[in-house]
Amino acid sequence: MTTQFAKRCIGALILSASGVFLLAACSQSTEGPVSATGPVVEIEQGKVEGAKEGKLNVFKGIPYAAPPVGEQRWNPPQPPESWDGIREATAFGPSCVQPELPKDSIYYDPPASMSEDCLSLNIWAPAEAEDAPVIVWIHGGSLRMGGSAQPTYEGSPFAKRGAVFVSINYRLSILGWLAHPELSAQSPEGVSGNYGLLDQIAALQWVRDNIAAFGGDPDNVTIMGESAGALSVTYLMISPLAEGLFHKAIAQSTGIRAIPELSTPTHGMPSAEAIGGVMAAAIGAEDLETLRAFDAVELTEAATQKGFISQGTIDGHVLPAQLIEAFDDGRQAKVPLLAGFNSGEARVYRRFLPSVPESAAAYEEAIRSRYGDLADDYLALYPSSDMEQSMLDALRDNFFAWGVERAVRKQVESGQPAFMYVFDRCDAAARARDLCAFHAAELPYVFGKIGDEDAYPPNWPVPVGEKDRALSAAMLDYWTSFAATGEPQSANGPQWRSYAEDEAFMLFGDEPVAGANPMPGMFELNEEYMRRLNEQEKQWFLRVGTNAVPVCAAEEDC
Repeated sequence: MTTQFAKRCIGALILSASGVFLLAACSQSTEGPVSATGPVVEIEQGKVEGAKEGKLNVFKGIPYAAPPVGEQRWNPPQPPESWDGIREATAFGPSCVQPELPKDSIYYDPPASMSEDCLSLNIWAPAEAEDAPVIVWIHGGSLRMGGSAQPTYEGSPFAKRGAVFVSINYRLSILGWLAHPELSAQSPEGVSGNYGLLDQIAALQWVRDNIAAFGGDPDNVTIMGESAGALSVTYLMISPLAEGLFHKAIAQSTGIRAIPELSTPTHGMPSAEAIGGVMAAAIGAEDLETLRAFDAVELTEAATQKGFISQGTIDGHVLPAQLIEAFDDGRQAKVPLLAGFNSGEARVYRRFLPSVPESAAAYEEAIRSRYGDLADDYLALYPSSDMEQSMLDALRDNFFAWGVERAVRKQVESGQPAFMYVFDRCDAAARARDLCAFHAAELPYVFGKIGDEDAYPPNWPVPVGEKDRALSAAMLDYWTSFAATGEPQSANGPQWRSYAEDEAFMLFGDEPVAGANPMPGMFELNEEYMRRLNEQEKQWFLRVGTNAVPVCAAEEDC
């Protein structure tokens, strides 16, 4: 039988060093009778045809929302269009528009294509799946870069272990996170910003409504993310709009920092609307109409050059409160949590370190002038004997470790099982570059990509050893079983107990090792420091060590 294809293409102008060229994101639907060669699934929008890969069914580039272009730029995502016939779903959709990283960055990994029309998802499912656990992957990249098509995030290792694995795109940079007074005025809720988070929620709604057709259980969904994806997981945990859309959470290297409120200055930051107004003026846009007329790539590059920070907005609608306060009040989703961080996170963030003091005495003096009655505890954890290492460790704990352990503790306090890990594997390639257990180093292990050089960004130190393969297999077991049952288990590693039991955690070094109390004193010191700054409405993020905000036991003592 013959097949006639009707193609729908949306072009995206992409700037390169040699000029402007056109990338087209095309979807295909059939007209008339067809003979499908791949698996065909019927969803709410129509039928989709994927590809058979061994014992897996794979579908790529399925739109979960309408294109957020034109007047829909900076609007909540709208339902996707339907189609007649069978839509081909064998190629990734374009990544969302994003700035380019420096070519020498370890994370340099430019997307194969990008477009403002980018709200699509991908599915890997066992061919015989029925009521299988579902994992929804939210990629990292500072909320300003990345995409679900990155080879590292290929989901077959999870599907081969019985899960239905879904990866999603969401709006990035200024297109995903801009708040602006005119946008708020146009919103029925009177809010703006958080569009990337609304995209994630729309994807979860799509999963709820459609994943059973792929063999997944809509009542057993785990959200999972790393870095900005893990931050997104914690945002989703406190968003009332995401309530009931997931049942477990995995957060790899999340953080907790103060973010702007919609219309009120807080924690030393202007309001999100004020930030948006200043940004619009800086890039030459006098009003919303001008902003919407900008080419998406030119707008994103201009905003990046002007220092736009991609982050959530406390708007009382999508995000009701600061993360630290929402978790304190018990307003987060009451779901099992698996969370952790890497021992060498800060090795790729040396640009955030102040200069190393000229002597141990100068270091200790700087710490005492900033930490006051907490200085002895600080110096016990981050001594002057190796100042650079202490500064890296302190930055790691401010950035990630404290936030991870805090989230785990709060889940335990809410009566939920919570499982903590520390990733500490130092493979030969990472050791040669002084990047042991750097930020995101766990990803090849979690995704089973050991030795697969095609799965990495070009500057990545690739792990290749047998110990790495064994560790990866164990981590995949733990992650997938957690998604299935709420308890991480592996025949290739020890029992992973909940943090509720003597502050238990799992250390992923040369092999998985179960332990207790991962960093004695770390959480207590940082919790007290952050608590004081939060109460005084001061920002604590990246303000640590010799760069810390002077803190007092009480505000009147300052």
